[in-house]
Amino acid sequence: MAGKFELYTDAAGKFRFRLKASNGQIIATGEAYESRASALKGIESVRKNAGDAALDDQSG
Repeated sequence: MAGKFELYTDAAGKFRFRLKASNGQIIATGEAYESRASALKGIESVRKNAGDAALDDQSG
């Protein structure tokens, strides 16, 4: 089973998403969005850009 995005509302009523691995572990979370449509655009951006994104290691 592939990972999945979960779209939800937080305690403040903002829209958020999280990406879960196939084992159920959360591997990424999105920021708070004012609208559902904006959160869905955030998910689409991750889908589009994450596959070939470069690593910028700033850990020192």
